Amino acid sequence: MTAHASHSDSVVADVDAYMQRLGQQARDAATRLRRTDTAAKNAALLAMAERLDAARAEVLAANARDLERGRENGLDAALLDRLALDDTRLAAMIEGLHQVAALPDPVGEIDGLRSRPSGIQVGQMRVPLGVIGIIYESRPNVTMEAASLCLKSGNAAILRGGSEARESNAAIADCIRAALAQAGLPEYSVQVVATTDRAAVGRLISMPEYVDVIIPRGGKSLIERISREARVPVIKHLDGVCHVYLDASADRDKALAIAVNAKTQRYGTCNTMETLLVDAPVAEALLPALAAAYAEHGVELRGCERTRAILGDIASATEADWAAEYLAPVLAVRVVDGIDDAMAHIERYSSRHTDAIVTENYTLARRFLAEVDSSSVMVNASTRFADGFEYGLGAEIGISTDRLHARGPVGLEGLTTRKYVVLGDGQVRQ
Repeated sequence: MTAHASHSDSVVADVDAYMQRLGQQARDAATRLRRTDTAAKNAALLAMAERLDAARAEVLAANARDLERGRENGLDAALLDRLALDDTRLAAMIEGLHQVAALPDPVGEIDGLRSRPSGIQVGQMRVPLGVIGIIYESRPNVTMEAASLCLKSGNAAILRGGSEARESNAAIADCIRAALAQAGLPEYSVQVVATTDRAAVGRLISMPEYVDVIIPRGGKSLIERISREARVPVIKHLDGVCHVYLDASADRDKALAIAVNAKTQRYGTCNTMETLLVDAPVAEALLPALAAAYAEHGVELRGCERTRAILGDIASATEADWAAEYLAPVLAVRVVDGIDDAMAHIERYSSRHTDAIVTENYTLARRFLAEVDSSSVMVNASTRFADGFEYGLGAEIGISTDRLHARGPVGLEGLTTRKYVVLGDGQVRQ
């Protein structure tokens, strides 16, 4: 027993030293990246695209080994699908690098410059956050996506992927490292954690001297653990319990199209509708048509008593259903009495991710926008639009349901902060 404990302690000590070294290297790289111009960052991004293209065979071979090991370890079909790379997904990764290179660089922008009575001018400049730690599961394409967004926004990155993708991530990391060297940027600008020891995560989230923010991407259990244990600020969302409310004034065609798309366009995403709220005066007119459309897609409905009175033989919704993020072809449906009842339901059960109203009433639309406290609030549009690319951010590192520092899809601007800048001409305070 003593020998085992001693061995365990030595492993933790090694991980501590290793993570300390990554942190110091990242901090040094972040200092250099602050003075790196846009052209150099874009050159590195395009070099990453070239290196990834040239290393297709090696990356796919590494991914095949990860997939084989995953099947042996009993990974389910959904996880294997997220883990898998092919020529199409590699092409999307390469295209993504070109897209990020083409995005405007937010770093150095000065907003709101104004003159003060003393003669000084005061404004706010966008600057990088510094060192960003990203912890994610399964999808090796996140390695390149995260690297590109952090680099373009002038941040150093420490990336910790899941153990199931370790060979894929290592092969992609080789491409990143070579591209950084080719572009003359610090090789530690992007570091992929090489150890699969879970202690590395615990160390990464507790190094405020080296890491400025943590972004977890993965399942609820991972994000809950990071949020609970981190000593570094976290940008995250836990659930995507998204609602669509069909108001009595809603245009029928819009209501049907939005309610079907928000649920069925993709099931496993955080911006998919999980609860449909229907205003009582239009419930009998809309619900049968919606039920027929959902049946065509194989969606199981779970309804309140008023919904079941209209639709007949569907499952009864329980209290747990109203708070559920199904990520599956299952939908909770409730008939409500007007916008106040709908917003009260959203206030109680929403995860503050994305909620939408379908209405032709301008006053109610304005109320919904003002009073629903979610990171994205929509009028007459599918919740599936809550996405960095769809919002014109080019790409996103994740979605935040926090109020500080970023909220909603987090793109390049969300990976920066502001500092005050003062321009003077010799003024002194009287």
